Amino acid sequence: MSIEIKDLQAGYQDTIIIEKANLVIPKGKITMMIGQNGCGKSTLLKSVSRILPIKRGDILLNGSNLKKMAQKEIAKKMAILPQSPLVPEGILVKDLVAYGRFPYQKPMSGLSKEDHEIIAWAMEKTGVLDLQNKRVEELSGGQRQRVWISLALAQKTEILVLDEPTTYLDMAHQLEILELLQKLNKEEGTTIIMVIHELNHATKFADHIIGMKKGSVLFEGAPSDVITVENLRKLYEIEAVLKYNEEKGYPICMDYSLVKK
Repeated sequence: MSIEIKDLQAGYQDTIIIEKANLVIPKGKITMMIGQNGCGKSTLLKSVSRILPIKRGDILLNGSNLKKMAQKEIAKKMAILPQSPLVPEGILVKDLVAYGRFPYQKPMSGLSKEDHEIIAWAMEKTGVLDLQNKRVEELSGGQRQRVWISLALAQKTEILVLDEPTTYLDMAHQLEILELLQKLNKEEGTTIIMVIHELNHATKFADHIIGMKKGSVLFEGAPSDVITVENLRKLYEIEAVLKYNEEKGYPICMDYSLVKK
């Protein structure tokens, strides 16, 4: 499922964060947004997922305008994992994952046999099936994030939107989550869109990178095409030393320093 953004203007109350954005998010790929704090990454993500009402422009899902779609209809096409979501006190893993089936439930109806099968499938896919009867609050940060991804999977959508899914995790758990998302992308064909801060994670795992600065799209494309010394100087105001992975060819930032003014 493709996402097309046309002449998007977005912000909060009277403050405009994104003046005019035009983008196409490629179907079936992993797209990562990078840039300095406050550059508009999360604003763009919230606009795409309709958490934040847009001020002007259009967002199209497979040609259908998001403005004209009901919230439940969107929830069947796009799953959203915000940054640091709150866990309901005392809730079990399996019950939190079950929330993913809400868009498909009719009023006053419980979970169907198919719902239970999908919930079990989602937990198995993310490696939390053996944790299903544990309280979410008892889990480690990495386990908890896998449970949230399991909830999103239970929605059975073609698009998964994540806002900084590796925040507050150590390096090993960051890689665990990113490898899980990469696996889901390859096995299920899920279109994945996320905001991420670690540049080398983006170059390693993304198929498509969007670089944002001051509410504008500075560049977009494959990591090997757009992650250059010049672009990083413009994006982060740093002088970077880049090398390339010998096997896969993606760029790696080996060292960096502030641009001398």
